[in-house]
Amino acid sequence: MSAPSVASPRGSAERPLALAGGPLRRLLDGTYAMALTEWRKLRHNRIDLFTRSVQPLLWLFVFGTAMSRLRSIPTGGIEYRAYLAPGILAQAAMFIAIFFGLAVIWERDVGQLQRLLATPLPRSAIVLGKASGAATRALVQAAMLLTVVAIAGIGLRWTVTGVLGALVLLAIGTGAFACLSMAIASTVKERERFMGIGQLVMMPLFFASSALYPLAIMPGWLHAVALVNPLTYEVEGLRAFLLGGGHPWLDVLICTGWLVALGCTATVAYPRAIL
Repeated sequence: MSAPSVASPRGSAERPLALAGGPLRRLLDGTYAMALTEWRKLRHNRIDLFTRSVQPLLWLFVFGTAMSRLRSIPTGGIEYRAYLAPGILAQAAMFIAIFFGLAVIWERDVGQLQRLLATPLPRSAIVLGKASGAATRALVQAAMLLTVVAIAGIGLRWTVTGVLGALVLLAIGTGAFACLSMAIASTVKERERFMGIGQLVMMPLFFASSALYPLAIMPGWLHAVALVNPLTYEVEGLRAFLLGGGHPWLDVLICTGWLVALGCTATVAYPRAIL
Protein backbone atom coordinates (compact mmCIF):
# COMPACT_ATOMS: atom_id res chain seq x y z
CA MET A 1 0.00 0.00 0.00
CA SER A 2 1.39 3.33 -0.98
CA ALA A 3 2.19 5.88 1.65
CA PRO A 4 -0.43 8.57 2.15
CA SER A 5 0.36 11.80 0.46
CA VAL A 6 1.47 14.64 2.68
CA ALA A 7 -0.55 17.77 2.10
CA SER A 8 1.48 20.89 1.77
CA PRO A 9 0.60 23.87 3.93
CA ARG A 10 -2.23 25.95 2.56
CA GLY A 11 -0.99 28.28 -0.19
CA SER A 12 2.69 27.38 0.19
CA ALA A 13 3.03 25.74 -3.22
CA GLU A 14 1.02 28.38 -5.04
CA ARG A 15 2.31 31.36 -3.14
CA PRO A 16 3.17 34.15 -5.61
CA LEU A 17 6.79 35.17 -5.85
CA ALA A 18 5.91 38.78 -4.98
CA LEU A 19 4.57 37.58 -1.60
CA ALA A 20 7.59 35.43 -0.73
CA GLY A 21 10.08 36.64 1.82
CA GLY A 22 10.04 39.76 3.93
CA PRO A 23 9.21 43.32 2.91
CA LEU A 24 12.76 44.02 1.71
CA ARG A 25 12.81 40.89 -0.46
CA ARG A 26 9.42 41.81 -1.91
CA LEU A 27 10.66 45.32 -2.64
CA LEU A 28 13.82 44.07 -4.39
CA ASP A 29 11.99 41.39 -6.39
CA GLY A 30 9.29 43.83 -7.46
CA THR A 31 11.82 46.49 -8.41
CA TYR A 32 13.81 43.98 -10.46
CA ALA A 33 10.68 42.72 -12.25
CA MET A 34 9.58 46.26 -13.17
CA ALA A 35 13.09 47.27 -14.26
CA LEU A 36 13.36 44.13 -16.42
CA THR A 37 10.06 45.04 -18.09
CA GLU A 38 11.36 48.50 -18.95
CA TRP A 39 14.62 47.02 -20.29
CA ARG A 40 12.67 44.74 -22.62
CA LYS A 41 10.72 47.73 -23.90
CA LEU A 42 14.00 49.50 -24.61
CA ARG A 43 15.37 46.53 -26.55
CA HIS A 44 12.37 46.71 -28.91
CA ASN A 45 12.58 50.48 -29.39
CA ARG A 46 16.27 51.20 -30.01
CA ILE A 47 15.64 53.92 -32.57
CA ASP A 48 14.28 56.10 -29.75
CA LEU A 49 17.75 56.27 -28.20
CA PHE A 50 19.30 57.54 -31.43
CA THR A 51 16.65 60.22 -31.95
CA ARG A 52 16.97 61.41 -28.35
CA SER A 53 20.74 61.68 -28.75
CA VAL A 54 20.51 64.29 -31.50
CA GLN A 55 19.54 67.20 -29.24
CA PRO A 56 22.36 66.80 -26.67
CA LEU A 57 24.89 66.42 -29.49
CA LEU A 58 23.64 69.67 -31.03
CA TRP A 59 24.04 71.40 -27.66
CA LEU A 60 27.55 70.04 -27.33
CA PHE A 61 28.95 70.56 -30.81
CA VAL A 62 26.99 73.62 -32.01
CA PHE A 63 26.35 75.65 -28.87
CA GLY A 64 29.51 74.41 -27.17
CA THR A 65 31.76 75.21 -30.13
CA ALA A 66 30.27 78.69 -30.54
CA MET A 67 30.63 79.57 -26.85
CA SER A 68 34.17 78.18 -26.68
CA ARG A 69 35.20 80.68 -29.38
CA LEU A 70 33.71 83.58 -27.44
CA ARG A 71 35.68 82.66 -24.30
CA SER A 72 33.17 84.64 -22.24
CA ILE A 73 32.38 81.99 -19.62
CA PRO A 74 35.02 81.37 -16.92
CA THR A 75 35.65 77.64 -16.74
CA GLY A 76 38.91 77.57 -14.81
CA GLY A 77 41.06 76.90 -17.84
CA ILE A 78 38.94 73.96 -19.04
CA GLU A 79 37.94 73.90 -22.70
CA TYR A 80 34.24 74.86 -22.80
CA ARG A 81 33.04 71.76 -24.61
CA ALA A 82 34.66 69.60 -21.92
CA TYR A 83 33.09 71.82 -19.26
CA LEU A 84 29.70 71.54 -20.99
CA ALA A 85 29.74 67.76 -21.57
CA PRO A 86 28.70 66.72 -18.00
CA GLY A 87 25.84 69.23 -18.08
CA ILE A 88 24.64 67.89 -21.42
CA LEU A 89 24.76 64.31 -20.10
CA ALA A 90 22.60 65.37 -17.15
CA GLN A 91 20.23 67.34 -19.36
CA ALA A 92 19.73 64.43 -21.76
CA ALA A 93 19.03 62.05 -18.89
CA MET A 94 16.61 64.51 -17.29
CA PHE A 95 14.74 64.79 -20.59
CA ILE A 96 14.20 61.01 -20.55
CA ALA A 97 13.13 61.05 -16.89
CA ILE A 98 10.77 64.03 -16.94
CA PHE A 99 8.68 62.60 -19.76
CA PHE A 100 8.74 59.08 -18.32
CA GLY A 101 5.46 59.87 -16.56
CA LEU A 102 3.70 59.69 -19.93
CA ALA A 103 3.83 55.91 -19.50
CA VAL A 104 1.68 56.25 -16.36
CA ILE A 105 -1.01 58.12 -18.30
CA TRP A 106 -0.84 55.61 -21.16
CA GLU A 107 -1.07 52.65 -18.77
CA ARG A 108 -4.13 54.20 -17.14
CA ASP A 109 -5.82 54.80 -20.50
CA VAL A 110 -5.40 51.18 -21.62
CA GLY A 111 -6.29 49.69 -18.22
CA GLN A 112 -2.82 48.32 -17.48
CA LEU A 113 -2.30 50.59 -14.48
CA GLN A 114 -5.38 49.26 -12.71
CA ARG A 115 -4.17 45.68 -13.15
CA LEU A 116 -0.70 46.65 -11.96
CA LEU A 117 -1.99 48.26 -8.79
CA ALA A 118 -4.11 45.17 -8.10
CA THR A 119 -1.00 42.98 -7.86
CA PRO A 120 0.67 42.25 -4.49
CA LEU A 121 3.72 44.27 -5.53
CA PRO A 122 4.56 47.07 -3.08
CA ARG A 123 3.80 50.48 -4.55
CA SER A 124 7.38 51.48 -3.81
CA ALA A 125 8.61 48.56 -5.94
CA ILE A 126 6.51 49.74 -8.88
CA VAL A 127 7.87 53.28 -8.55
CA LEU A 128 11.50 52.20 -8.06
CA GLY A 129 11.22 49.67 -10.88
CA LYS A 130 10.00 52.31 -13.31
CA ALA A 131 12.68 54.73 -12.06
CA SER A 132 15.25 51.98 -12.71
CA GLY A 133 13.88 51.63 -16.23
CA ALA A 134 14.38 55.35 -16.84
CA ALA A 135 17.90 55.10 -15.41
CA THR A 136 18.65 52.19 -17.76
CA ARG A 137 17.62 54.27 -20.75
CA ALA A 138 19.74 57.18 -19.51
CA LEU A 139 22.81 54.97 -19.00
CA VAL A 140 22.60 53.48 -22.48
CA GLN A 141 22.26 56.96 -23.97
CA ALA A 142 25.13 58.26 -21.80
CA ALA A 143 27.37 55.46 -23.06
CA MET A 144 26.60 56.49 -26.63
CA LEU A 145 27.27 60.18 -25.90
CA LEU A 146 30.53 59.45 -24.07
CA THR A 147 31.68 57.37 -27.03
CA VAL A 148 31.05 60.31 -29.37
CA VAL A 149 32.84 62.66 -26.94
CA ALA A 150 35.86 60.34 -26.83
CA ILE A 151 35.98 60.05 -30.63
CA ALA A 152 35.78 63.86 -30.92
CA GLY A 153 38.79 64.19 -28.63
CA ILE A 154 37.06 66.34 -26.02
CA GLY A 155 39.32 66.42 -22.98
CA LEU A 156 37.52 64.57 -20.22
CA ARG A 157 39.40 62.63 -17.54
CA TRP A 158 39.01 59.07 -18.78
CA THR A 159 39.53 57.02 -15.62
CA VAL A 160 37.62 53.90 -14.65
CA THR A 161 36.62 55.35 -11.27
CA GLY A 162 35.56 58.65 -12.82
CA VAL A 163 33.44 57.13 -15.59
CA LEU A 164 31.81 54.53 -13.33
CA GLY A 165 31.15 57.12 -10.62
CA ALA A 166 29.58 59.42 -13.21
CA LEU A 167 27.31 56.64 -14.46
CA VAL A 168 26.22 55.77 -10.91
CA LEU A 169 25.41 59.40 -10.18
CA LEU A 170 23.59 59.75 -13.50
CA ALA A 171 21.43 56.71 -12.68
CA ILE A 172 20.55 58.11 -9.24
CA GLY A 173 19.69 61.55 -10.64
CA THR A 174 17.62 60.08 -13.46
CA GLY A 175 15.71 57.89 -11.02
CA ALA A 176 14.93 60.94 -8.86
CA PHE A 177 13.58 62.94 -11.80
CA ALA A 178 11.59 59.91 -13.01
CA CYS A 179 9.93 59.74 -9.57
CA LEU A 180 9.10 63.45 -9.86
CA SER A 181 7.60 62.79 -13.29
CA MET A 182 5.48 59.91 -11.99
CA ALA A 183 4.21 62.05 -9.12
CA ILE A 184 3.15 64.75 -11.59
CA ALA A 185 1.56 62.22 -13.95
CA SER A 186 -0.48 60.79 -11.06
CA THR A 187 -2.36 64.08 -10.81
CA VAL A 188 -2.65 64.88 -14.54
CA LYS A 189 -5.20 63.12 -16.74
CA GLU A 190 -4.37 64.38 -20.25
CA ARG A 191 -1.12 63.71 -22.11
CA GLU A 192 -1.10 67.19 -23.68
CA ARG A 193 -1.32 68.86 -20.26
CA PHE A 194 1.45 66.63 -18.94
CA MET A 195 3.70 67.59 -21.88
CA GLY A 196 3.17 71.25 -21.07
CA ILE A 197 3.91 70.73 -17.38
CA GLY A 198 6.97 68.65 -18.27
CA GLN A 199 8.40 71.49 -20.35
CA LEU A 200 7.55 73.97 -17.59
CA VAL A 201 9.47 71.87 -15.06
CA MET A 202 12.41 70.82 -17.23
CA MET A 203 13.54 74.13 -18.71
CA PRO A 204 13.79 76.09 -15.42
CA LEU A 205 15.62 73.16 -13.82
CA PHE A 206 18.10 73.14 -16.69
CA PHE A 207 18.79 76.87 -16.91
CA ALA A 208 18.75 77.37 -13.12
CA SER A 209 21.62 74.93 -12.69
CA SER A 210 25.33 74.91 -13.41
CA ALA A 211 24.91 72.88 -16.61
CA LEU A 212 25.82 75.78 -18.93
CA TYR A 213 27.75 78.16 -16.68
CA PRO A 214 29.38 78.12 -13.24
CA LEU A 215 27.52 79.12 -10.11
CA ALA A 216 29.97 81.96 -9.48
CA ILE A 217 28.70 84.14 -12.33
CA MET A 218 25.00 83.79 -11.46
CA PRO A 219 23.10 86.72 -9.93
CA GLY A 220 22.20 86.27 -6.28
CA TRP A 221 18.59 85.19 -6.76
CA LEU A 222 19.51 82.63 -9.44
CA HIS A 223 22.38 81.33 -7.31
CA ALA A 224 19.91 80.73 -4.45
CA VAL A 225 17.58 78.83 -6.78
CA ALA A 226 20.47 76.74 -8.12
CA LEU A 227 21.45 75.68 -4.61
CA VAL A 228 18.07 73.95 -4.10
CA ASN A 229 18.00 72.52 -7.62
CA PRO A 230 18.84 68.78 -7.64
CA LEU A 231 20.19 69.06 -11.19
CA THR A 232 22.93 71.38 -9.92
CA TYR A 233 24.32 68.68 -7.63
CA GLU A 234 24.06 66.05 -10.36
CA VAL A 235 25.97 68.28 -12.81
CA GLU A 236 28.60 69.27 -10.24
CA GLY A 237 29.14 65.63 -9.33
CA LEU A 238 29.44 64.57 -12.98
CA ARG A 239 31.89 67.40 -13.59
CA ALA A 240 33.97 66.34 -10.59
CA PHE A 241 34.05 62.70 -11.72
CA LEU A 242 34.86 63.50 -15.37
CA LEU A 243 37.07 66.58 -14.97
CA GLY A 244 38.46 66.30 -11.45
CA GLY A 245 38.15 68.46 -8.33
CA GLY A 246 35.07 69.03 -6.24
CA HIS A 247 33.42 66.57 -3.85
CA PRO A 248 31.65 64.07 -6.11
CA TRP A 249 30.63 61.60 -3.42
CA LEU A 250 28.94 64.38 -1.45
CA ASP A 251 26.93 65.16 -4.60
CA VAL A 252 26.07 61.45 -4.87
CA LEU A 253 24.79 61.54 -1.28
CA ILE A 254 22.68 64.64 -1.91
CA CYS A 255 21.18 63.18 -5.10
CA THR A 256 20.42 59.96 -3.23
CA GLY A 257 18.52 62.04 -0.67
CA TRP A 258 16.51 63.60 -3.50
CA LEU A 259 15.80 60.13 -4.88
CA VAL A 260 14.47 58.93 -1.52
CA ALA A 261 12.31 62.03 -1.02
CA LEU A 262 10.85 62.03 -4.54
CA GLY A 263 10.46 58.24 -4.48
CA CYS A 264 8.35 58.49 -1.33
CA THR A 265 6.29 61.27 -2.91
CA ALA A 266 5.66 59.22 -6.05
CA THR A 267 4.78 56.13 -3.99
CA VAL A 268 2.09 58.07 -2.13
CA ALA A 269 0.76 59.74 -5.28
CA TYR A 270 0.89 56.73 -7.63
CA PRO A 271 -2.44 55.05 -6.68
CA ARG A 272 -4.22 58.37 -7.31
CA ALA A 273 -3.44 57.98 -11.01
CA ILE A 274 -6.44 55.66 -11.48
CA LEU A 275 -8.92 58.07 -9.87
